[in-house]
Amino acid sequence: MWRKMTTTLLVLIMLMVSFNCKVKKQVKGINLDVSFSEEKLSDNLITDLQFAWKPDHDFIKMSQDYKIYVHFWHKDNLILQDDHFPQVQTSKWEPGKECIYSRRIYIPAFIDEFDPNFKGEETLKLEVGFYSPYDRTGETMQEVLNKKIKVFPPPLDTPEIIYEEGWYDLEENPEAPLKQWRWTDKEARCIIDNPYRDALLVIKGGVNLGVLKDQKVIFKINELILDEFIPEEEIFEKYYNIKKEMLGEEDEFILTITTDKTFIPAETMPNSTDERELGMQISFVYFR
Repeated sequence: MWRKMTTTLLVLIMLMVSFNCKVKKQVKGINLDVSFSEEKLSDNLITDLQFAWKPDHDFIKMSQDYKIYVHFWHKDNLILQDDHFPQVQTSKWEPGKECIYSRRIYIPAFIDEFDPNFKGEETLKLEVGFYSPYDRTGETMQEVLNKKIKVFPPPLDTPEIIYEEGWYDLEENPEAPLKQWRWTDKEARCIIDNPYRDALLVIKGGVNLGVLKDQKVIFKINELILDEFIPEEEIFEKYYNIKKEMLGEEDEFILTITTDKTFIPAETMPNSTDERELGMQISFVYFR
């Protein structure tokens, strides 16, 4: 009996190893060039990633609309994933006709400059390919591109962002739409270094439409209202090109995030014991 159990266990282990080490199929008849809007990549960076798909004369027409997987790996950690459908459905691709489009991505902060083994740069592995959106086994994954990319720490003049008042602790859930976030109170403030130049401000967050209807969100720089809106979907992502004149003459400026409605989970959600007064979730504030 022990021998039979041991044999069964070995078979199971071999099957698991075979599945986890499965090599993705290579796609023939199509080439892919990728390029970034930034010449020098860093972590904590928003950049545009351009895809140039080039089916050649060997390309075999696809029978269905595949999804594109875009995976950035740092060692064994998947730090960025941007799976998407291309602008032209894959079933409509033809030999000799290029499909070119861009996707805006955020490379999260992952470099540890205080690591004694840090040599001034890190390497990311970028994997791009196709898979069927209906497949949950990984069997349909077909690799087109696999390349290494050098990533550096952000420039020294990158403004520092301090989450000052009105913020709760950082929370994480890989299965949640935002992955990580901080809840705000009714009003939350960030103190940000003034770069004395034009810069890009990005705020990504979420609201609980199931609890709060028509919740207004207001962003202010110092005392100036930058934007106010009522999110139509639970997740929002706002981009603002900030002129240096808006930031004032001080070495720091204040970004205020306000909402007109809050809720207490313990009073509005079954089985919740959370007594915090919550406004909205903010996944990240980006200013560079």
